[in-house]
Amino acid sequence: MNAPPVVNGDGRRVPPTPAEAEAVEQVRKQMDRLCWTGILLGLAFTMTNVQSFAANGAVAWSLPWLAAWLLDPMVSLMLLAILRAEQVTARYGIRTSGWVRGAKWFTLAATYVMNTWEAYAAGAADMVVLHSVPPLVVFVAAEAVTDLREKLREAVRATVTNAGAVSPDTDSEQAPEPARDRPPKAKRRTSFDEYLRWAREAWNTDVTVTPAWIRDVTGCSRGLSSWLAASLSAEVSADDR
Repeated sequence: MNAPPVVNGDGRRVPPTPAEAEAVEQVRKQMDRLCWTGILLGLAFTMTNVQSFAANGAVAWSLPWLAAWLLDPMVSLMLLAILRAEQVTARYGIRTSGWVRGAKWFTLAATYVMNTWEAYAAGAADMVVLHSVPPLVVFVAAEAVTDLREKLREAVRATVTNAGAVSPDTDSEQAPEPARDRPPKAKRRTSFDEYLRWAREAWNTDVTVTPAWIRDVTGCSRGLSSWLAASLSAEVSADDR
């Protein structure tokens, strides 16, 4: 859904600028880094409790005690692999099977149970709360991060599409400088679909689609080029299949 247009003091519509798409892209990158940092810290916090659960009172530095340290990284690495793959498939609009979601929920549930087992067994409510928070934060972040990335991607697309819908007589910046066979001047802002069409026309089987190549053939902004590259790559992959 497109964002509402901005209107200035005299009632004339103010078009979005490429800087707005760039700003949304920067927010997406910051959100991605912060969410992944929180997920990694949450999994690191659970490691000692899972090790204690797996060691089950084994003598320190004995083989069972050392082997117990492997359990939490094993589960966490599986979870991180699934989350990373979900980000990529969501970017290209590919739905995963129920097995993928089941594996994610199972690894999250296993981490929660092993992290809180001793607290439940001891009947310590405060420890249950303490050791429940990190796994639940990881669970919530894992569910939210993929959806947030997709919504921010839609925000970038909406910003550019709204800019393309501005009428020619609107006071706005000029379109980006022409590149190669692109029309020399545009009377209105360029939409996402137009950028994508230019890139599609310039592409051939000898070309590797990258954001740098997209910028070269369309003249779009750096932030927008990554989304255009992802969209064109998805089309190319679909055609190959």
